[in-house]
Amino acid sequence: MPTRRGFLGRVWLALGGVALVEYAWLAFEFLRPPRASAEALPIVNAGPLDAFDPGSVTAFPEGKYYLVRLEDGGFLALSRTCTHLGCTVPWVEEEGRFLCPCHASAFDLRGVVANPPAPRPLDTHPVRIENGIVKVDLGRTVRREAFNRDQVTYA
Repeated sequence: MPTRRGFLGRVWLALGGVALVEYAWLAFEFLRPPRASAEALPIVNAGPLDAFDPGSVTAFPEGKYYLVRLEDGGFLALSRTCTHLGCTVPWVEEEGRFLCPCHASAFDLRGVVANPPAPRPLDTHPVRIENGIVKVDLGRTVRREAFNRDQVTYA
């Protein structure tokens, strides 16, 4: 006949085994690369070319980016993430700038730092224009140290 001490010893051993399995599962989930969801396509259609006026900023909340059409007609897809500490940066139409609500960084229409503490411009996503449709590659994020004309896509 099993003793109470022996029974409790087996219960504690089983609970320890369950905890070890949970720990291993959590470690595996943490170290595994993230899965791409089926509905999240890396290249999205932003819309027809003529839907974006020169000098305009269009927010795409689901893609977490802004599509900027510069005055000269070029396009930039700017990340909504501040390069200082990762806050979401809104476009403030009245000021014509992106203003970070966390630490007062400001970025101009091209995503260039106008007011620190942000150390560099907003990151971009590659843009291409196919058959009059503006497409943004959300599968790639380009880290910028400065603005140059090669980052702008023209029709």
